[in-house]
Amino acid sequence: MPILSDFPITKKWPAAHPERIQLYSLPTPNGVKASIMLEECGLPYEVHRVDFGKNEQLSPEFVSLNPNNKIPAMIDPDGPGGEPLALFESGAMLMYLADKTGRFIPADAAGRWHTLQWVMFQMGGIGPMFGQLGFFHKFAGKDYEDKRPRDRYVAESKRLLGVLDKHLAGRDWIMGTEYTVADIASFPWIRNLIGFYEARELVGFDEFKNVARVLAAFVARPAVERGLQIPAAPK
Repeated sequence: MPILSDFPITKKWPAAHPERIQLYSLPTPNGVKASIMLEECGLPYEVHRVDFGKNEQLSPEFVSLNPNNKIPAMIDPDGPGGEPLALFESGAMLMYLADKTGRFIPADAAGRWHTLQWVMFQMGGIGPMFGQLGFFHKFAGKDYEDKRPRDRYVAESKRLLGVLDKHLAGRDWIMGTEYTVADIASFPWIRNLIGFYEARELVGFDEFKNVARVLAAFVARPAVERGLQIPAAPK
């Protein structure tokens, strides 16, 4: 039976608590999905900061866990059958942790699939489109004289916000009264869009009253407040 120390990544980021879930991450919109979910579930875990400034995500140790060299990634030493399970892709990690704990996912099959479709809506739409908008609005792309690429992603981001805003009318959360992994997947990106990406005015965010209402409820959750700061910046 494999043990945690069999994974090459543990040589670069040794586990002080090998019995706990090992999380390799940064507090980015994708990274905090995992830390928020772990905080919400109350599972014991140990976090390791992957320093992009040192290109640690490209190190052989990290790539041995995630060949796509993106955070987050994790190892559960007590995976299915009691054996360690390594995972990358934040959406897969959310669904795994939901199944492991039986929390933040509807118990009925239809509710489960309806939740999963909204997780996929974030993974395939909100994340990629908001990320491209951030590049063309705040980072190197902002210096491009041709604003058509930026405007394309602005328009698509507004469209996606409109889809979600309409869906949230009369609902507390994406799945109605039940807070789920669909919310944990989506709202870190929405927070990032109007915060770190500084695109609130650009996308007309204040027009999307239902999205703004649910975002406020999301960030007010104690587990979300904690998860958004994990892993903490070096002192």
